[in-house]
Amino acid sequence: MDNIEIGRVVISKAGRDKGRKFIILKIIDDKHVFISDGSLRKADKPKKKKLIHLKSTNFISDTLKEKIKTDKSIGDFEIRNYLKSLEEKN
Repeated sequence: MDNIEIGRVVISKAGRDKGRKFIILKIIDDKHVFISDGSLRKADKPKKKKLIHLKSTNFISDTLKEKIKTDKSIGDFEIRNYLKSLEEKN
């Protein structure tokens, strides 16, 4: 997956969380990232996931991306609200 960046929305392709939307919080290396959805996986305890088990979307939360890059804390409600707003659009 070549378009991986912090703040991008991804969909899980494998595991118990298959089909769920998450936001990338941190890029660990070229094969792993930390993801959170604000409910099942909280921002303070994100899930480590392999990139091959994720499907990238075209959605990026610029607000959350800036907060992460400037080391500001992100509330789980912010992640949930952003993901919920995407579902309402579709």
